[in-house]
Amino acid sequence: MQHIVIIGAGQAGAQTLISLRQGGFDGTISLIGDEPALPYQRPPLSKKFLAGEMEKAQLFFRPQAFYDKENIALYLGQRAEKIDPAAKIVTLTDGTELTYTQLMLSLGSRPRTLPIADTDYQNLFDIRTIADIEAIRPHFTAGKKLVIIGGGYIGLETAAVAQQMGLDTIIIEAAERILARVASPQIADFYERIHNEKGVQIITNMQVTEFATQNNGKNENENKISELRLSNGRTLAADLVVAGIGIVPNVELAEKAGLKIDNGIVVDEFARTSITDIYAGGDCTQHPNALLGRRLRLESVQNAIAQGKTAAAHILGEAKAYAEIPWFWSDQYDIKLQMAGLAIDYDRIILRGDDNTNSFALFYFNKTQLIAADAINRPAEFMAAKKLIHVAAEKNIQIDPAQLGDETSAPKDWVRTYR
Repeated sequence: MQHIVIIGAGQAGAQTLISLRQGGFDGTISLIGDEPALPYQRPPLSKKFLAGEMEKAQLFFRPQAFYDKENIALYLGQRAEKIDPAAKIVTLTDGTELTYTQLMLSLGSRPRTLPIADTDYQNLFDIRTIADIEAIRPHFTAGKKLVIIGGGYIGLETAAVAQQMGLDTIIIEAAERILARVASPQIADFYERIHNEKGVQIITNMQVTEFATQNNGKNENENKISELRLSNGRTLAADLVVAGIGIVPNVELAEKAGLKIDNGIVVDEFARTSITDIYAGGDCTQHPNALLGRRLRLESVQNAIAQGKTAAAHILGEAKAYAEIPWFWSDQYDIKLQMAGLAIDYDRIILRGDDNTNSFALFYFNKTQLIAADAINRPAEFMAAKKLIHVAAEKNIQIDPAQLGDETSAPKDWVRTYR
């Protein structure tokens, strides 16, 4: 009988087992997760779960009853220590050995470590796991001084929750602007304005060079950061600090097993790795995208879901190549940003609406091809643009920029025009 072992209980791993059972797979499935919790969604962690607006059980993809009914063997709170591809054996931290017929790696990623965090500080937090949020929530009280290191989406979303809960919030970003790696200058400027209006202070082009602790470490608070020293010599008082300087793909286990690694575990369009019967999906993979004409590594829920489905389909004998237009979102205050495509290598931006308000859309073109869109509180524009970007890439159709910028032109009509 087939035995599929899934290492990693994140979005890609959970989607793989769900798709396998939905596709009629009746063999054995084992899921290994290094956290004690059932597989859960991460996006709400820095939003509703941090704000206390969502219970832990609401994070879970499926309740325990689902795994019992579907006969899924859960190995939670354990790590896979070794993969032997020749013998097809996975060894866990407690010595358990699982023999597989197919193996799925959804190893995810981990927060990048601050170079100056050379010890454990009681008030320095990551925003990555349920445990991280449960540890930080008691500190999220009105009047506390919060310093966030990193001006990416995690940092901004955390700042939005903190500010709404009454914390005095400062963001420190090493680059010249926030969202430097992941958004256009226009989107970065928009969010800097929004956060400034809400009372968040943003300091860019600056690094944290040193942490100071209370009373030089002579009392019970010796492991608590009290001040941060910046690269310009300025010091900032802090009651708590959040680090959000990016993530690192977890590839070490795969690398030791001999899989090809290149900014992630290298997979093909069917989520197959360089070793037969081993698949991979999610943040940890570097994969091809025929629509984009490039290989890339994506940190997105959409990508993890799609690769989980792709791996399951191939295991079931239904080869369905993965090639989708990436999409992402971010919730901050009462603002939803929805992004389609990749806003890189563009040479023209079309604005729809007024970017001095909280409702507009930006469309990114490379010469005559629509390649990406950002929609601020504009769901209709986002949905239409996502379809148009796909059509433009798949059929090499040119989209009229003037039509997208014309507020009298309904998004639903765009799809009819170019489908």
